[in-house]
Amino acid sequence: FERGVGLHILRPPVRGVAAMVVLSSLAVSAVAGGICGGLVSSLLGRSGATSCSEGTGAAPHARDPKSFASGGRFLALRLGPGEELKGALLRCSQDRGLRAAAVVSCVGSLTSAKLRMAAADRDCGAEDHTRLYTERFEITSLVGTLGVGSDGAAPSCHLHISLSDKDGRLVGGHVVGECRVFTTAEVVLVELDELAFAREHDQATGYPELSIGPR
Repeated sequence: FERGVGLHILRPPVRGVAAMVVLSSLAVSAVAGGICGGLVSSLLGRSGATSCSEGTGAAPHARDPKSFASGGRFLALRLGPGEELKGALLRCSQDRGLRAAAVVSCVGSLTSAKLRMAAADRDCGAEDHTRLYTERFEITSLVGTLGVGSDGAAPSCHLHISLSDKDGRLVGGHVVGECRVFTTAEVVLVELDELAFAREHDQATGYPELSIGPR
């Protein structure tokens, strides 16, 4: 890490809870749509992959969603003024060899942020929907997944951020980069030690999407 970055590993490992960090959004949408109502209980009760194929709420072309349970450990780091948030998290993944990790919490402030907005898709250039903000912001939320690929592949991540300006107005989007820390960024990550993340091109979306598997 660059000077000024502190990293701490919190033990003992926490099983079950770590899996819920990555899968919380899946669980919420599943319960809301009436699909796989027992997803949460199955995660807490067993390890490995589970297939949720029951129910009629999914679109006909949708794949059967699969969930993977894992134990894990928490890592904490603090970034100082001037450091770039996305780059620091990618370096953390590389240096620590994090195969599958997620952002648990982030609090701090920025002086700039480059974000891709929701209108971007495979049929229009991402640059047309990317904005660079250069003002002071409070970080109100940071979520996402990150990790290094197998065989020494470069680390990758998928991060979304919400920011509050001086008047309390919110802006958010997909993190492209240039998120410069103003005073601090205090980040907690969870590493899922039984899983591996990869990014694979998805023809349906036109983007490299998350692929989850056991190590």
